[in-house]
Amino acid sequence: MKDHSLRRSMHRSRKRRGGFTLMEVLLVLIILVVIGSIVAPNVFGAKDAADIKAATAQVGFIKDAVRSYWMNMSKYPPALSDLTTKPGDAAEAEKWGRAYLEESLKPDPWGNEYQYANPGKHNPDEFDVWSNGPDGQSGNEDDIGNWDK
Repeated sequence: MKDHSLRRSMHRSRKRRGGFTLMEVLLVLIILVVIGSIVAPNVFGAKDAADIKAATAQVGFIKDAVRSYWMNMSKYPPALSDLTTKPGDAAEAEKWGRAYLEESLKPDPWGNEYQYANPGKHNPDEFDVWSNGPDGQSGNEDDIGNWDK
């Protein structure tokens, strides 16, 4: 008889341990939400910082390419596309020599085209090259260009 009641008691205790209570599930969800609210801003902040660094580096590459073009052609390019496309004029083509950028210009990290102005607003004696930055609007404080802020 004792054997039978012991088995029944063990069977009941196994049934009770089979799942989680509503309180346990809610506690785990609350912990996950708290961890997510701490981690998410750090992850998105790192992405924004990486995009800004990438745009800054690309502006530097374009600036160097424009200066190389100037050294060979004795003038600044009329447009950024002139850094990759050989001039049609034979005399200009002879001076041009090679592409100043290895491939056509890719958009900035936010999907916008890099901007170019000759003469520049920020560098009136030279040129300006810039990305419109995260907001995609030119002339704001978040623009990333070849000038000191």
